[in-house]
Amino acid sequence: MMWLFLATTCLIYGTLNAGGFFNLENEVNPEVWMNISEIITYNGYPSEEYEVTTQDGYILSVNRIPNGRRDTKSTGPRPVVCMQHALFADSASWLENYANGSLGFLLADAGYDVWMGNSRGNTWSRRHKTLSVTEEEFWAFSFDEMARYDLPAVIDFIISKTGQEKLYFIGHSLGTTIGFVAFSTMPELAQRIKMNFALGPVVSLKYPTSIFTSFFLLPNSIIKSFFGTKGLLLGDKIGKISSTKICNNKILWMLCSEFLSLWAGSNKKNMNMSRMDVYMSHAPTGSSVQNILHIKQLYQSDEFRAYDWGSEAKNMHHYNQSRPPLYDLTAMKVPTAIWAGGHDALVTLQDVARILPQIRNLRYLELLPDWNHFDFIWGLDAAQRVYSKIIELMKAYPHL
Repeated sequence: MMWLFLATTCLIYGTLNAGGFFNLENEVNPEVWMNISEIITYNGYPSEEYEVTTQDGYILSVNRIPNGRRDTKSTGPRPVVCMQHALFADSASWLENYANGSLGFLLADAGYDVWMGNSRGNTWSRRHKTLSVTEEEFWAFSFDEMARYDLPAVIDFIISKTGQEKLYFIGHSLGTTIGFVAFSTMPELAQRIKMNFALGPVVSLKYPTSIFTSFFLLPNSIIKSFFGTKGLLLGDKIGKISSTKICNNKILWMLCSEFLSLWAGSNKKNMNMSRMDVYMSHAPTGSSVQNILHIKQLYQSDEFRAYDWGSEAKNMHHYNQSRPPLYDLTAMKVPTAIWAGGHDALVTLQDVARILPQIRNLRYLELLPDWNHFDFIWGLDAAQRVYSKIIELMKAYPHL
């Protein structure tokens, strides 16, 4: 996988740097190593941070931008937006470009109350009421549990805190998967969503062109023997220091650029390379091996199903049936808008085309021929081409 390969390479160069072979001491962006609240306040916005406990005991960190930098006096309740990040990411994803090019900040300035969740297992949501991160049971989750427990807990908390009954939902990559699962299986939760905005939606994963998806060809037993059965890519700071030095170096940043292109698709001209160290310092943030195995199931199957526990007996224990239940997207009634990239190596247009007939309430679809998978959060033209349209749709459908 890209992050593993990148981390290994970065550690090698970090060792060389320690021995004096390379001088990687360039000017570093101030946001490197800031936590999410610090990023928000550094850019001049008010920041709030909360802890949300799920029904199964996980303690999640949730970040909030209650109002915009230039609009601190609210005359009434601001419409609420809940945002969900991708795999190996965190809520910093929505804030990593400059304020005029980051969706979280633009929404706040447009008059929205912005809430950003952190999925269980990432850097900021790695606690539990009774379980320790050293226990295998802590890591026995995938996007199933993120949809079944994390998202409902966060939305319930937001509604309780703001007093608003409905909100908008924005997901990127695996964040869209969490939304699709939750809204298709929990009608009472779906009724609270005004509109679902899906950026690079992950439901079908049959036709990726990323070379790193060849990882999914490995048997589960080999993956578990190599990575274990707990957490994966948990964001060791020593490795991140090496990667940020390399990605900030005037010569070696091309290495980072090439890795990102192999992972997500090529569109280098649309990325602010001067921000590469910021991107690398906030990723990867970790997830569970079980989550990777569930994503692998999408890659190997024609169906969108719950996690397969590996035996009929275990599936019976969890689902009261021998096979994991199907997720029926046709049951989702939430108004939905979808954006897909033509150069996306992970979520190809072929995969997006497979799911479109199942989205019964599709209000908007846009294909961006030149975009890759990361352009949705890091693209230089994202504010003009996508974020402005999201805000336009929110204003056009305020009472859905």
